Amino acid sequence: MDLHVTELRIENHVGIVRLARPDRGNSWTNRMNAEYRWLMQSLEDNPDVRVIVVTGAGRQFCVGADFKALDHHRESDKDYVESSRHEDMARPGHGVRPEFDHELVWHWGLSKPVIAAVNGACAGIALALTAFCDLRYAAAGAKFTSSTPRLGLPSEYGLSWVLPRIVGLTRAAEVLLTGRVFVAEEMLAMGFLNAVFPAEAFEARVLAVATEMAHGVSPIAVKAAKRQLYAEQLDHDPGHAVENAKALTGKFLKHPDFREGVAAAQEKRAPFFAALSDLGP
Repeated sequence: MDLHVTELRIENHVGIVRLARPDRGNSWTNRMNAEYRWLMQSLEDNPDVRVIVVTGAGRQFCVGADFKALDHHRESDKDYVESSRHEDMARPGHGVRPEFDHELVWHWGLSKPVIAAVNGACAGIALALTAFCDLRYAAAGAKFTSSTPRLGLPSEYGLSWVLPRIVGLTRAAEVLLTGRVFVAEEMLAMGFLNAVFPAEAFEARVLAVATEMAHGVSPIAVKAAKRQLYAEQLDHDPGHAVENAKALTGKFLKHPDFREGVAAAQEKRAPFFAALSDLGP
């Protein structure tokens, strides 16, 4: 696919996806969605990539949906739900669980960890995209808002489901009902972010985290843990989680990555874990 509104770089087993409409605040469009999905599927299929980082070009992360697109939906006679279906786009993360086969939730079906690197303003759909990533970091002072109540719109893209599970019901209500702007430090305090880094060193700090993960953790173990983490949010059965973990542990004790992890720890060296393959659990 020709990339017009996104960019891709791969280094040190880390795939870096950049939303790239800096003249428009990296605002979200149908084209950006198509490119983003295609890139994420490409990185999922690339055995050299072990961690994915999503960030924005220029000074913003993503200011939300492009207002021209919103105006189009407002003036169109077509049904919004039908017109926003994406059967013709790539389907990364699909096929793991039916609950994940939906817009943005598909991030949870990917086998690789996705890090949101929020380098600037993050609004609307971008807040939802960030919420469905696995780890979230922001530059100091970066601004976050759901924006929808101030636009006369409901909470969008599953934020009313996922945000309370990250920050709790009380803080989620504040974000979704007031529509006010929160700075990164506030989002860190409420538990939405993993860390806030200085703006001048932000990307380097996030890439250091991603590179450490890419070289220091077993891809097959991360894939399994990610499957456990999100599937068990829907299960509500702690006993099943325990028994599932025991069964998986039995399998992984016989996997080469376990032997390598133990040897590396004993020898006080970096581990050499195998890339993901179709043979792994």
